[in-house]
Amino acid sequence: MASSPSIGVLISGSGTNLQAIIDAIERGELAAVIRVVISSRLDAYGLTRAQHHGLPRVVIPHEDFSSREAFEAELIKVLQGHGVELVVLAGFMRLLSSFFIRAFPQRIMNIHPALLPAFPGTHAQRQALARGVRISGATVHFVDEEVDHGPIIVQAAVPVYPDDTEESLSARSLAQEHRIYPQAIRLFAEGRLAVRGGRVIVHTEPRFQAAALRSPESA
Repeated sequence: MASSPSIGVLISGSGTNLQAIIDAIERGELAAVIRVVISSRLDAYGLTRAQHHGLPRVVIPHEDFSSREAFEAELIKVLQGHGVELVVLAGFMRLLSSFFIRAFPQRIMNIHPALLPAFPGTHAQRQALARGVRISGATVHFVDEEVDHGPIIVQAAVPVYPDDTEESLSARSLAQEHRIYPQAIRLFAEGRLAVRGGRVIVHTEPRFQAAALRSPESA
């Protein structure tokens, strides 16, 4: 795909990554069109962000449905009805089943606040601090049928300091999330992503000049 893909963004909360994607589009850095923003919660502030930018908004509360499949069937109906080609999870607090994933094969992206495959699941920064890691970060990946497991698209690393709290490390990682999520969508839009053997290959990917990232750096 080398065009301006139609994307649907799924949220449940404040929508800071949604805002980062909107900003990248409005700055001309990302050629994509947000066709719909769907929230699982009526009180999600991300809906207000979408409203400020004139984006279509839909609320689909999961508690209104008798089963996960019924809830996901409605999600699929709304996304397909808006012509969505790429589904972007931006703080969407519902696990998606294989039923949903099969409707958008290798066309669902998620962002996780850790360097996957390390620290999947909830409270990733808390896990990182408990293990005493020196470097943490954020990962954008395609969604598969396991939690925080699919092929990795983009990662960004941040240092972990001895006096870090869960909140300070989360803030540092979140700043990188806002950089790499639009980047991952741009790679998709440019047709530069291919999944082979469970790995994402990025066509014409440049190499880092530095051979390594260390933390702490030498004095």
